Amino acid sequence: MASASMTAVQTVADRLDAFTSGVGRVVAYLMLMTVLICFTNVCLRYAFGIGLVWLQESFVWSHTLAIMLGSSFALLRGGFVRVDTFYNRMGHRGQAMVDLFGTLAFMGPFLWMMAYYGWPFFYSSWQMGERSAYQTGLGALYLLKGSLLVFVLLVGLQGVAIALRSLLTIVTGIDHSASARQVQDVT
Repeated sequence: MASASMTAVQTVADRLDAFTSGVGRVVAYLMLMTVLICFTNVCLRYAFGIGLVWLQESFVWSHTLAIMLGSSFALLRGGFVRVDTFYNRMGHRGQAMVDLFGTLAFMGPFLWMMAYYGWPFFYSSWQMGERSAYQTGLGALYLLKGSLLVFVLLVGLQGVAIALRSLLTIVTGIDHSASARQVQDVT
């Protein structure tokens, strides 16, 4: 790879990581909202005997959205479980090859399957204007179902960043992983 193209690839990966980090900051506030909604719901229900369906559903919605939207940030930060029996013993290039292979062979097909089956799941809900099964529940349930497609997009973008960084590491022999970059940013 020429130096200019490697710089361009690095720039794209950095921008994707920055976007994912921004999403992660927003999701942090969504988690705070989830905790506050849950606390309010529990206090109302058990201290005052007041049960509000829409409040309970708001808790479920905010928690689901935090998971769906925050998954790409967890991927960026290495928050997913991996079996590190051999990975930790490998050099940077070996780890990059494993990351690239895993992204293309496992994450890619998984995301494709999620999009393939998630689109009709969302679309049929949207067409019928699906809402809560309870009269006082939340409307627009299709928005919650649509978060599955947003998950695919966000994790897919982060997967592209991982693949690009892996390619850079394989070509240059220099560790370009997000974790290496985070260490460099701190020092």
